[in-house]
Amino acid sequence: MNTIRTAMLLALMTALFMGVGYLIGGAGGMMIAFLIAAGMNLFSYWNADKMVLRMHHAVEVDERNAPEYYGIVRDLAARAELPMPRVYLIRNDQPNAFATGRNPQNAAVAATTGLLDRLSYEEVAGVMAHELAHVQHRDTLTMTITATLAGAISMLGNFAFFFGGNRNNNPLGFVGILVAMIVAPLAAMMVQMAISRTREYSADRRGAEICGNPLWLASALDKIARRAKEVVNQDAERNPATAHMFIINPLSGERMDNLFSTHPDTNNRIAALQAMAGEMRAAPAQPAAPQDDPVPEDGTNHGPWGARPDKSSSRHPEKPEPGTSGQRWGRDADGSKGPWS
Repeated sequence: MNTIRTAMLLALMTALFMGVGYLIGGAGGMMIAFLIAAGMNLFSYWNADKMVLRMHHAVEVDERNAPEYYGIVRDLAARAELPMPRVYLIRNDQPNAFATGRNPQNAAVAATTGLLDRLSYEEVAGVMAHELAHVQHRDTLTMTITATLAGAISMLGNFAFFFGGNRNNNPLGFVGILVAMIVAPLAAMMVQMAISRTREYSADRRGAEICGNPLWLASALDKIARRAKEVVNQDAERNPATAHMFIINPLSGERMDNLFSTHPDTNNRIAALQAMAGEMRAAPAQPAAPQDDPVPEDGTNHGPWGARPDKSSSRHPEKPEPGTSGQRWGRDADGSKGPWS
């Protein structure tokens, strides 16, 4: 249903764009504006991942300087049958994460130090599974298309504001120009936000399937949402156009689940994940598949994706205190080493 809804919203955006072009200058003016907007967004499509990562000062990490974080992403990507994405770390106290890249072969995932410091191993796995679900669903491509159309509509609205359009080709006269200037860009923004919210629900569900437990992601969303309200993400505030990429709205001006929100209400998302967990518990048990690498007799916990890097860790490892995460997340406790050195 989410796929159908997204397709319908994209069709609505396309129809809206065609209508605005007609109101302003007929087919000729519409095509000129569309070609300019398409060229701008085509550049963004090929370079969006680099641009976004640079905006948020993300640093690439690997198995040497962030073994546990990198290992979570690697094992989840294998479970989802995805190519290994590039893994980035962002020095920011606000817990959050996002995925970028034009396709699974050119994808990247990024998490903040605030997220890794404050969430348990299982909760981090739930978050990164959500981001890999975005990669698998090619949501970045979907949002690129909507951004292209929304940008073209806004460009046409600006054209109408400065040049007035061609009233002879407009059956509504001056009213049609006002519609092109004000109503159409607003409607395009609303459709764009609706598509973004739809993709978040889909990524939540697929992410829960990838990590194997919807409650891990539900718990993570609750912690992230509460902490995100307390910490200002300066990079996100300077680049609000990237807000829809994060798992939770990083902007301090976040509102409730409405037409202008880039994300669904967190409580609604948690409720959907809890309902999914109930469905999984109620489903008939499936026969266990043969294990090539059985759990050793020492009781080491393999979890749903394989052995943990730290075999001595407990089922629910203690949450590290802020600033003391150490090399497990890609930096030393004193912050002097790791990927920023």
